[in-house]
Amino acid sequence: MESIPKLLVQDFFVQTNQIQMHYIRFESALPEAETLLLMHGLTANAHAFDGVVLAGLSQKFHVISVDLRGRGLSDKPDADYSMAAHASDIIGLIDALGLTKIYLGGHSFGSFLSMYLAAHYPERIKKLILMDAAAQMHPDTRNLLKPSLSRLEKVFPSFDAYLATMKEAPYLFEAWDEAMISYYRADVGDNADGTVQPYAKPQHIEAAIEDPLTLDWENIIRKIPHPALFIHAKGAYGLPGAPPLLPEEGALATVGMLANCRYVVVAGNHQTMLYGQGAKQIATQIEQFLSTS
Repeated sequence: MESIPKLLVQDFFVQTNQIQMHYIRFESALPEAETLLLMHGLTANAHAFDGVVLAGLSQKFHVISVDLRGRGLSDKPDADYSMAAHASDIIGLIDALGLTKIYLGGHSFGSFLSMYLAAHYPERIKKLILMDAAAQMHPDTRNLLKPSLSRLEKVFPSFDAYLATMKEAPYLFEAWDEAMISYYRADVGDNADGTVQPYAKPQHIEAAIEDPLTLDWENIIRKIPHPALFIHAKGAYGLPGAPPLLPEEGALATVGMLANCRYVVVAGNHQTMLYGQGAKQIATQIEQFLSTS
């Protein structure tokens, strides 16, 4: 098996909103560092931001990354995968950490959740980091996501076999990065017979998809008063020639709905933006954005 890049990361569990939530913490060496809470994409896990942390994000901030309900090592209740339930989970976590206001951000689904929290709990947030999520995504988003979602229904002979399958995914075309290994390791649990399978269950992910489709995102976004950094990746989400998961016009429309937003473009596509050159650019942009008044 390939070596897994090492990060100084600590695992924690907390009771919040009647579930046990798992989160990881990357400590800054600066005692005065503030906390940045990050939330992953639809089927992802807390290690989704390992590449960005490796690129230097935790040098100036304590970075907390969560497993949202139904993912990773967090509890997987049979019911309630609404945005309201996810938001209550996060508010409970912030309370348990003894924090009043935080820097908050997310990628994809985690970015939608960030916007929802900012609109409904504005007093708990200082600034927002929004990565590749907008009021209007690509109209064929469901089909573009199918290769990623399909893994949730499978059992793989071993972690090596699982990793080999992931490397062939069209959305990772010629963009494999070893910082992805820790993310994929955290994506699957080990069975007694040596096989592995993803922690997230298809029915829970389907439930998490349905509720956001019923929400008036333009109205939610226009309520957000906080300074926001919108990070966009324009790369093909699939083999060359495929469209980006978030077209530029959708990204710019959402930027225009926000009261105070800085828009930047980074390398990669919706997935690979969190690694390699994209991760370096994201870490730099976040540091600059959070360090300015």
